[in-house]
Amino acid sequence: MPGQGLPLRVATLLTGLLECLGFAGVLFGWASLVFVFKTEHYFEELCEPDAGPMGNVTGEADCKAQDERFSLIFTLASFMNNFMTFPAGFIFDRFKTTVARLIAIFLYTSATLTIAFTSADSAPLLFLAMPMLTVGGILFLITNLQVGNLFGKHRSTIITLYNGAFDSSSAVFLVIKLLYEQGVSLRASFIFLSVCSAWHVGRTFLLMPRGHIPYPLPPNYSYGAFCVRSVHSRTDTTEGEKNTAESDKVEMQTKEFPPAKEVSTYTNAFAITQFFGVLCAPWNGLLMDRLKQKYQKEAKNTGSSATTVALRSAVPSLALTSLLCLGFALCASVPILPLQYVTFILQVISRSFLYGGNAAFLTLAFPSEHFGKLFGLVMALSAIVSLLQFPIFTFIRGPLQNDPLYVNVMLVLATVLTFVHPIMVYWECRQESGSPGTV
Repeated sequence: MPGQGLPLRVATLLTGLLECLGFAGVLFGWASLVFVFKTEHYFEELCEPDAGPMGNVTGEADCKAQDERFSLIFTLASFMNNFMTFPAGFIFDRFKTTVARLIAIFLYTSATLTIAFTSADSAPLLFLAMPMLTVGGILFLITNLQVGNLFGKHRSTIITLYNGAFDSSSAVFLVIKLLYEQGVSLRASFIFLSVCSAWHVGRTFLLMPRGHIPYPLPPNYSYGAFCVRSVHSRTDTTEGEKNTAESDKVEMQTKEFPPAKEVSTYTNAFAITQFFGVLCAPWNGLLMDRLKQKYQKEAKNTGSSATTVALRSAVPSLALTSLLCLGFALCASVPILPLQYVTFILQVISRSFLYGGNAAFLTLAFPSEHFGKLFGLVMALSAIVSLLQFPIFTFIRGPLQNDPLYVNVMLVLATVLTFVHPIMVYWECRQESGSPGTV
């Protein structure tokens, strides 16, 4: 990696990591925020007094409709998080970094201000605010992924690190919940997030490129706030994201909102584990980077192409990701509450491997000038599948009488199908290399 502008590159890397960690993927801490919304009586009018056997009203209330309303908001927001990645990626490819980031800042700030000034009477505004928040966050992630291009052979590690930070940002809503329990109002927390937009603007104009960061970097490439040249990069493509919607569906079951302090305990445990995604994700990229270097040395003897070498390095990562997702789906299917602590851990690891490996694989397999569109397309497809979350939630609550067994079995079988991807990549590399035992 050229040493020119190294302090600026490191500053861009670290501030981008902070941006992804603190803002990009906060939606997935939704369970913590719901706890606060319920305390603030959002959608409480949907709860109905529970009549006893003699028709007398008991102290308990049936809040099934309230839970469904919160589930619907999450489903819509997670759908937009994935589906809008395609147009967001197109905007990034077509109009470059500055325009994409200004749109992200506008959406994010509008969303945080809306949430800050909502109340129980205006709770339906969450249907507007949460999708805006997630689309702004995914634009932050997309514009930051190109920072990996500045660091050469460590590129996959940095891409997966950023995706891990995206996952860990779900802990932000846990922090808001804990502050709320200490007397800090919901409004104050979201006004603070709105004020942070000044920092996003400063980073956009002082650290980020106006265009795109190319890959590989030209020998005479100089990186600076006002001198970054807009050269077409070489980025990569994604792992099949059936797992994403699948992961989100099972995640919603894990993030159910049982009553009283014991839900609060499990909600806190779930949210705390999310923070460690930033520590898990880089291992996937590190594995890919190390294997790529190893195969590049072997390629000098075998004559394999650079593309084949890159794809070979992705095979173990893809297989390991599918295995982790399978373990997560199996644990989530077992109706033993303490076991769900293991489920939380597997969810964090599998999700960080999935998102990070997805972005890294795309950059290895496809030209970088199409990265935004391809990344967005894959996420959009997963968003369409994720629309099943709400009907599945309703189906479990209704006809299945809160017994998710059959749904869980189907999710496990769907996860098994994801092993087709690493097998296909392995076969393709083997065909191209021409020697049966090379991969």
